[in-house]
Amino acid sequence: MTPKKIITFLVVLLSAFSSFGQEKFTLSGTIIDANSNETLIGVNVVIPELKTGVTTNEYGFYSITIPKGNYTVQISYLGYLTISESISLNQNIKNNFNLFSNETALQEVIITDNKTKIDIKKPEMSVNKLSISAIKKMPVVLGEVDVLKSILLLPGVTNAGEGASGFNVRGGGADQNLILLDEATIFNSSHVFGFFSVFNPDAIKDLKLYKGGIPARYGGRASSVLDIYQKDGNSKGFHVNGGIGLISSRILAEGPLVKDKGSFLIGGRSSYAHLFLKLSEEQKDNSAYFYDLNMKLSYKLDTNNSLYLSGYFGRDVFSLNKSFTNIYGNATLNLRWNHLFSEKLFSNLSLIYSDYYYGLDLDFVGFQWDSGIRNYNIKYDFKNYISDKFKLNYGVNGIYYEFNPGTIKPSDENSGINFAQLDKKYAFEPALYINADHEISDRIALSYGLRYSMFYRLGQSTVNIYADNNPVTFNSELQIYEKATPIGTKFYDRNKVMQSYNYLEPRFSLAYQINDEQSIKASYNRMVQYLQLISNTSSPTPLDVWTPSDSFIKPQIADQVALGYFKNFNDDMYSLEIETYYKEVQNRLDYIDGADLIANKAIEQVILNGQLRSYGLEVMFRKNEGKFNGWISYTLSKSEQQTPGRTSVETGINNGQWYNSVYDKLHNVAITTSYNLNEKWSFGANFALQTGQPVTYPVGQYDYLGINVPSYGLRNENRLPAYHHLDIAATLTPKSNKDRQWKGEWVFSIYNLYNRKNAASINFRQNVDTGTNEAVKTSIFGVVPAVSYNFKF
Repeated sequence: MTPKKIITFLVVLLSAFSSFGQEKFTLSGTIIDANSNETLIGVNVVIPELKTGVTTNEYGFYSITIPKGNYTVQISYLGYLTISESISLNQNIKNNFNLFSNETALQEVIITDNKTKIDIKKPEMSVNKLSISAIKKMPVVLGEVDVLKSILLLPGVTNAGEGASGFNVRGGGADQNLILLDEATIFNSSHVFGFFSVFNPDAIKDLKLYKGGIPARYGGRASSVLDIYQKDGNSKGFHVNGGIGLISSRILAEGPLVKDKGSFLIGGRSSYAHLFLKLSEEQKDNSAYFYDLNMKLSYKLDTNNSLYLSGYFGRDVFSLNKSFTNIYGNATLNLRWNHLFSEKLFSNLSLIYSDYYYGLDLDFVGFQWDSGIRNYNIKYDFKNYISDKFKLNYGVNGIYYEFNPGTIKPSDENSGINFAQLDKKYAFEPALYINADHEISDRIALSYGLRYSMFYRLGQSTVNIYADNNPVTFNSELQIYEKATPIGTKFYDRNKVMQSYNYLEPRFSLAYQINDEQSIKASYNRMVQYLQLISNTSSPTPLDVWTPSDSFIKPQIADQVALGYFKNFNDDMYSLEIETYYKEVQNRLDYIDGADLIANKAIEQVILNGQLRSYGLEVMFRKNEGKFNGWISYTLSKSEQQTPGRTSVETGINNGQWYNSVYDKLHNVAITTSYNLNEKWSFGANFALQTGQPVTYPVGQYDYLGINVPSYGLRNENRLPAYHHLDIAATLTPKSNKDRQWKGEWVFSIYNLYNRKNAASINFRQNVDTGTNEAVKTSIFGVVPAVSYNFKF
């Protein structure tokens, strides 16, 4: 039986659960912001009499099937006033709810709930959600609100280096994170080489980070999923908001296309610090800046159909003396159709385009270099609300990839450079999945599913043939790995299958509710990653080159188990989360010594397949309400890599022993707080402390023709100094905001308050005076004060 037939059979079988029991009816609808008609994700819809409920999906839709009767429906969402409504359920009812923010006072609102308490009953663990309002209160570098840097304050998440937008989750690489913006893949998440992220906070509606227990609808990465959705736009009235800072500014406009039916959203950001360089005679030919655009169109065709068109475009430009120019960035486009087949069956069809481009113009040598990756994705997802105890998610998707490892073009006819194109690579990745959310009893809830993924490496390419199919040889005399010499080549026509893989990826999560305040949860998931990142750094940089799995580069296969304890106490004012995990990743790449990675036509000659393992303990204590709130998180973890010898005579890397991965951070402490003093003033502070990043230092030196050459020790056995900093911010909101349409606020912040000189890197060079090698520390940030003005009307 094929995987597709198996899934179809399971859907039919599991759907039969709904045919038993007493007469039932379905309450369904959409929940929106009353002031903008913006759909709300993750709203709690609770039936207190039955102690059951559901949450809205990514498009604000909910559906719950319960026995015939009279009930109270409670609707609650963070930052909004909870509403309560009585219903008589003697037939299927479609009821849309409007929620008002806490700023609005209405007589019909009878309950107020603004807590970020843990849902101890739901079998969802290793998942963190952050509201945009909370993110905007956090002090950040250069005064720019940064969505990605905010998640570094969560347990199990560390940074990829000072000033880098990349992040590492539970000891995994930055390339193992699937980053989605309105379902489109973002391959590089940074602006200005890591100083800013690509996400405009004004355009973001919802953010969710999955560190484990990942649902079956996600695939393609081995470590985590960061799922971000843009706002739909205001279909009630025209509004503008933005911010003006010292380094960059942003603006966003939204309004109705057709009132209460269609809306638009368009936003832009740009930095302008490079303009100040023009004032300096020495720096006038240098520049470094970014700009990006966010766009979304939404239209409700009727009660059962809605269309969405969303996009993102961003570019970075770095120029040095007009002789070196670097341009890179992302572009995405997504056309989506939401269709409601019935009050129990919701669907979403998406057509997605994603592109990452990287270009170099090296005028001093007379050539241009372009590279990048594109993908075309079609996906069809269904959510079947079978009963209040049982729900199914299932769907299919297919992604077609086009990789350009490098195009070299002459920038001048007299440069002597000839046009050259490294072989483009193509691949196709289809998948289908099914996932069930099943409430077994009042105390036990399960989420279980299966993903079947396939991968086809396609021509048009010329492939090297090696003796014993081995592109890397081992020199036993010198005890080093060397490039093998091809013994021939083979050409594959366009779209001819060169190599194929297929894997089953099971997912499972369980929650056992001890009582109304505490529960124990467990999860297991397998993830398969078919794309590999070829990089000469330990953190993602724009120069990174993505490549598909083939006969030499195997897919990464990650297996992770986790166990957690969760508790709300003191009337849900405080929450405690404790999780422990263990993760193994097969086929994690490492490089032979002296590997040349950039523009390498035979990358298989410098890489070896190894394995990665990580394990740890995460603790998060949160204060959920009151004038003073925030959280403290601590992670104790270990991340190690091993690349053993392939035969008995090979030593492997580090003599085949486990060694620290570049993502290993033994200790990670983060504290974030906010305090609302009064209606005018609010304050925030962050403190971060991490063990230094593993590096390889020289253990000695030798003289070669009068030059002192360092001799390096075992891989990653040394560390950079500990990383820590304290940031503070104050927000001034004038009282006059209440009485006028134009509303503004001033944000004052200081990054790295006590001027910690954190090491971004430590390099070794020869001292010109003494002739000996010396260590040189590079630090990016000292104290960075900033001020910005945010407005809306």
